[in-house]
Amino acid sequence: MLETLQLDGKTAIVTGAGRGLGKAMAKSLAQAGAEVVCSARTQEQIDATVAEINADGGSAIAIRTDVTDSSQVNALVAGSVEHYGKLDIMLANAGIGDPVGQYEFWDYPDDVFELQLAVNLKSAFYSGRAASKHMVERGEGGVIINVASGTALRGNKGFAYPTAKGGVISLTKSEALILWPHNIRANVIIPGFVSQAPAQDEEEANLRRNRGKFVPVGRLGEWWELGPLAVYLASEASRYVTGESFAIDGGGLAGGVGPTGYRPIHELEG
Repeated sequence: MLETLQLDGKTAIVTGAGRGLGKAMAKSLAQAGAEVVCSARTQEQIDATVAEINADGGSAIAIRTDVTDSSQVNALVAGSVEHYGKLDIMLANAGIGDPVGQYEFWDYPDDVFELQLAVNLKSAFYSGRAASKHMVERGEGGVIINVASGTALRGNKGFAYPTAKGGVISLTKSEALILWPHNIRANVIIPGFVSQAPAQDEEEANLRRNRGKFVPVGRLGEWWELGPLAVYLASEASRYVTGESFAIDGGGLAGGVGPTGYRPIHELEG
């Protein structure tokens, strides 16, 4: 059974691999045996991820990419295939947060909304399209893993980010239906209540502990905990799984974390 989780001989691209969840998943794929192409806009960050993977005995390269530009995403796939000879796994993780609280809904600027869509939704489409084209031409199947957000499954005052991530969930289901005849699976990871990196100081650690009290399991998730899930979805262990959404949020969506940013508008008497 454990052999089905091995990724030896597989090549994976991870976008947004310079930090946080993307870095953690890139390192986990490498630890499972995959050759990894680390991509992001910041060269220094992906160089650091690559250095850590290679220092641990893995194989990784960095290709700087602006995932909002489809021509650069196409070049990312082409460069990966040129270096490693093939592509088996596309993990589309790149994303940016929403400027919550900066604008009223009716004043939300067009260009800010377009940027949210470009980075958080269009990039996943560009990545899946470019990767699947190679996979279909190669004829040996492959895996697409998209990354959404638990905010996509609830109402949220910071609406643009979850709107885009909700599109990622729908996109993934469509990719699964379109690509299954070519032995290409597509699934989506939905993180929620997950720390992006170690706490910088005790104050931040205390803040996280307090926030964790509102999660059913009693704590926030850690960035590295997404790695095993990414390995599972990339591997033969999940060969009968496609078009599915995997929430990793400590039970937050299932068990009682209420909407944020709301309070009663009436005064209590007595």
